[in-house]
Amino acid sequence: MQTFPTHTLVPGDSPLIISVPHAGTAVPQELAPRLTPLALDLPDTDWHVPRLYDFASALGATMIVARYTRYLIDLNRPPDDVALYSGSAQTGLCPMQSFAGEPLYRDGTDALSVAEITQRREQYWQPYHDALRARLDDTRRSFGFALLLDAHSIRSVIPRLFPGTLPDINIGTFDGRSCAPAISAAVCRQAAQASRYTHVLDGRFKGGYITRHYGVPRLGVHAVQIELAQSSYMDEAGTTYDPERAAALRALLRTIVEALLQSQLRPA
Repeated sequence: MQTFPTHTLVPGDSPLIISVPHAGTAVPQELAPRLTPLALDLPDTDWHVPRLYDFASALGATMIVARYTRYLIDLNRPPDDVALYSGSAQTGLCPMQSFAGEPLYRDGTDALSVAEITQRREQYWQPYHDALRARLDDTRRSFGFALLLDAHSIRSVIPRLFPGTLPDINIGTFDGRSCAPAISAAVCRQAAQASRYTHVLDGRFKGGYITRHYGVPRLGVHAVQIELAQSSYMDEAGTTYDPERAAALRALLRTIVEALLQSQLRPA
């Protein structure tokens, strides 16, 4: 494993790269005093996602995992903070509210200065994306194409963001634009065979900035986002990982990763 200021990287020897942009829990020393007690609990973290995929490196996948909390800066949002989902509640580049709408800053501020946003983007957002882009480019040169799995999780019930209860497995391909049909078909086929889980393709979560920006099939990069309902592997009332509950999910994720690694794609 290679450790960098903004992320960790476990290089692999296959066309598959797994990006985990929201599992970070580090809070910069200068930011912590400004955050509310609720914010310091980091409730919107993608808890335990690297653990769910910890088998992937042994299969040859590259893993890149963020170190800092999304409350500092969201690595899966555009650098210009343009909204990804029109007509829905948004979570921005530098969030001011939690998913549930609670303020994150003690002073109640609802906006950051342009200078602070720019500093965060340059210091934390850009290095992660530079590393991801470099790895995608190297992979495409080596294999003729690259596969990107953007790995996420979220609480299964968040009324502010979506109605009802989220399916267990939420597969996003930007409505088919971020990957070849064979890729989405392979992922959906594995999800459908695991009958204990519900799944949806391009439902509420169609893929964030990473999937939409890097997934360009005509250029040989195929990207898919998988957003897991946290109820499928942990106690959503807290942050406790449930190994027994997670075992079946990990088995499914392994079949998905294996299916991606077996993808027969023509070089770009």
